[in-house]
Amino acid sequence: MFYFVALLCVLGIAAGQIMFKLSAIAMHKSGTMFSFNALAILFCAFALYGITTVAWVWVLQKIELGKAYPLMALAFAIVPIGSYLFLGEKFTYQYFFGVALIMIGIIIAVKS
Repeated sequence: MFYFVALLCVLGIAAGQIMFKLSAIAMHKSGTMFSFNALAILFCAFALYGITTVAWVWVLQKIELGKAYPLMALAFAIVPIGSYLFLGEKFTYQYFFGVALIMIGIIIAVKS
C-alpha cells in the first residue's frame, strides 16, 4: 500500500512537470505570464505538487527514506515519456538507453 502511494506521488510529480511545461508554452504563446490559460495550468500544477508533497510525507512516515527515495528517480523516466506523448518532444536512442540504466538502478536499489 505504501509503495503504491509512493508511486502515485512520483506520477503526480511527473504530471506536475509536464503541466509546468504546458504553462510555459501557454505563456510564450500569449506573450504574457498573466494569461488565464497559463495561470490555470500553473496553479493546477502547484496544487498537484502540494497534494503530492503531503502524500510523500505520509509515505515517509511508513517507509525508510532510503527505500522510498529511489522511487522518485522514476520521474526521470516518466517525464520524458510524457513529454514525448503529450508535447511531441523527441529524444535519441542514447537518451532512452540512459533512462533504461536509471530503471535498472531503481530496481537494484529498491530490492536491496
